[in-house]
Amino acid sequence: MKRIVVTGGSGLAGRAIVRDLLEHGYEVLNVDRAAPAERLCPFLRADLTNMGEAFEVLADFDAVAHMAAIPAPGLFTEEVTFRTNALSTFNVFHAATSLRMQKIVWASSETTIGLPFDREAPAYAPIDESHPLYPESSYALSKVLGEEMARQFNRRFGTPIVGLRFSNIMEPGDYAAFPGFWKNPHLRKWNLWGYVDARDVAQGVRLALEKQLEGAVHLMIAAADTVMDRPSLDLMTEVYPRVPMKKKIDTHETLLSIDRARSVLGYTPVWSWRAAR
Repeated sequence: MKRIVVTGGSGLAGRAIVRDLLEHGYEVLNVDRAAPAERLCPFLRADLTNMGEAFEVLADFDAVAHMAAIPAPGLFTEEVTFRTNALSTFNVFHAATSLRMQKIVWASSETTIGLPFDREAPAYAPIDESHPLYPESSYALSKVLGEEMARQFNRRFGTPIVGLRFSNIMEPGDYAAFPGFWKNPHLRKWNLWGYVDARDVAQGVRLALEKQLEGAVHLMIAAADTVMDRPSLDLMTEVYPRVPMKKKIDTHETLLSIDRARSVLGYTPVWSWRAAR
């Protein structure tokens, strides 16, 4: 499985994924509505809400890393966000399974679990893949629907489909903003102070492509730590004192559990803002 289509390859996650796959010997096609700032591999401009275009760009490739989407709530209207994300994901799943691609890896989201935790507090922490789903935006709802579509396409066609629930994706230049959160833990409580380096996103996608898996799997992908300089347990005690802790955690350990990604994929976060200081 050496020929990979990366949809959304010009975006924040996509460009890190393209670079990582190329460095590991893959043949890559970037499919996006926007041209990349730096052209590392062949590029095709396409609108994946069009079924015919989805079939055309995926033909003759082994697998797809589907990152193309409106990347966050609030950038467009609720209707446009939901329609764009749900339809493009359906089209990619349908085309990939019809073309008998070997695997689909796609970008789900941490937002499925209830972010920003204003109306619903977390049921427990660290949050893992068994946590109830509380979509609070059409963006989050499109990702919940994507996970259900993955289960149904896998059930019908048998294609392994891996959904990665990415935390807040950061590049090294973003780390300078972190000290601005430290005096007020409520500023970043909305995702339990989580983040993930784009290079670890790329690692997670590559491992998901390479690992022999069956079924429709969804996994949390986050950094090993939080954005905060305070211990994680202190943060929970102050901001969410009634939320039970599911396990004992290390000092700055992430509150978005990556235990399942570790065991299923062998995912081990490499990058942290603490090492970059």
